[in-house]
This record gives sequence, C-alpha cells and structure tokens, in this order.
Amino acid sequence: MRIVIKIGTSTLAYPTGRLNIRRVEELCRVVCDLKNAGNEIILISSGAIGMGVGKLGLKSRPSDMPTKQAAAAVGQCELMYTYDKLMGEYNHTVAQILLTSEDIRDGKRCENFRNTLFRLLELGVIPVVNENDTVATDEIVIGDNDTLAAVVAADIGAELLGLLSDIAGLYTADPRLNPDARLLTEVTELTKEILACGGEKGSALGTGGMRTKLHAAETAMNAGIDMIIANGARPSVLYNIADGRAFGTRFVGRKKQ
Repeated sequence: MRIVIKIGTSTLAYPTGRLNIRRVEELCRVVCDLKNAGNEIILISSGAIGMGVGKLGLKSRPSDMPTKQAAAAVGQCELMYTYDKLMGEYNHTVAQILLTSEDIRDGKRCENFRNTLFRLLELGVIPVVNENDTVATDEIVIGDNDTLAAVVAADIGAELLGLLSDIAGLYTADPRLNPDARLLTEVTELTKEILACGGEKGSALGTGGMRTKLHAAETAMNAGIDMIIANGARPSVLYNIADGRAFGTRFVGRKKQ
C-alpha cells in the first residue's frame, strides 16, 4: 500500500520549538516497521520553522519573511538529521524533497518531482517532503502541509493519507472549548455543516488547523483517496490507520466510476 503520512509541528515539537525526542523516536520506529511490512511510505513533515525557532532561541514564531526563511533553513537541517539518524538505526534511508507551489503547478516540474519520487520508492527510500520555506514567498507559497500532503497523495496515486495532529479528529465543535463536542468518526460528504466544524487555526508554531485539513480532505476525496485525521501524540496509531481500523475521523474517498 502506498501511504502518505503528514506530521504536524505540534506532533514533532514542544511549544518551545524544541524536538519532542520520545515522540519522534516512536514515529520513526513505526514508519520503519510499516515499511518493513511492504508498504511504500511518503512522509510529509512540518516543523522546519518551528524547530528553527527553538534552535535559534527565538521567543516566538517570526512574522517577517526573512526571519521565517532563516528559521526554516536552520530547522530543516535539524529535521533531516533527526530522520536520517533515527530511521538509519532500522536500516532505512531517507531523502529530502522540498517543494513550492510552482513545482506542483508547472507541468514539467511536477513531472520531474513525480519521476524522482517514484524512483526513490523503487530504491526502497522513505521520501521526506516539506514545503521549501527558505525560498517560498507569498506568490509561490503552498501555505500549509495539510494541503501539500493531499496534493502529493493525489499526484502520486496514494491509497491512503494520514494526518497526525494535536487533535483526535473532526469534532462538531472545538473540544477544548466545548465539553459537549462530539467526534465524527466517518465523513462521506463535505456538507456545509461539516465545513462549519472547521474552526480556527491550530498551534502557535504551525500554519495549519482544521480548516486546512478539511481543504485537504476535499482534494483527497476527489482523488478517491481515504484520508484520516488522528492524534499524533501516540504515533502507534499509524498501525490502526494502515490496517483500516476505525480511528480518528475517516474521510471516505469518492470511488471513481
């Protein structure tokens, strides 16, 4: 099975921006185990700017573009060093792919991206994809890795997309504010009522939130791909996602006629 897994900043790092070592170690172990089981795994990893914030000792996520890009440059090195070291312990090789929206929209560049990624999969490599925050500007920014994950999944014909976040799935209201909020376990259509559950932006270090995940769900569902939102606090949930067991919120892909 070809599985795209997106890891959010809030899953990878503490609010300080420093790496959550225990969680990332478990994530890498589970990803490698799923790979050992015969799956093709593509990791969409956020966290470059957030980890750069921690590494540089900044007090908060920067708002100006040059500092964001500087933090991304520092944080991306930290991310790839961590993935290479931890997955290497299980005899797996990782590769870095950094994209901007131009790489997705331009036909030739998108073809080059696909060719590279497919060859990496043939070679048994685990691609780690992120937006190229070091060069991305308002004109060429994708905006969030939920969208990037869905676009990549659709583009490469993935069978499953898993989004690991700091929330267990899509609720009828924000469970952090409303104790009566109810988890929706399956969504087959993005109705106005479902879209209204989107709420606001997520963590301070990230760029996403439930709205971006619903946008990603629309892209995945239209491509016939099931998408699952689950809490990444325990990366072992990826076993449930890969096995098709009920967990988090599953958005059912529209079957092509």
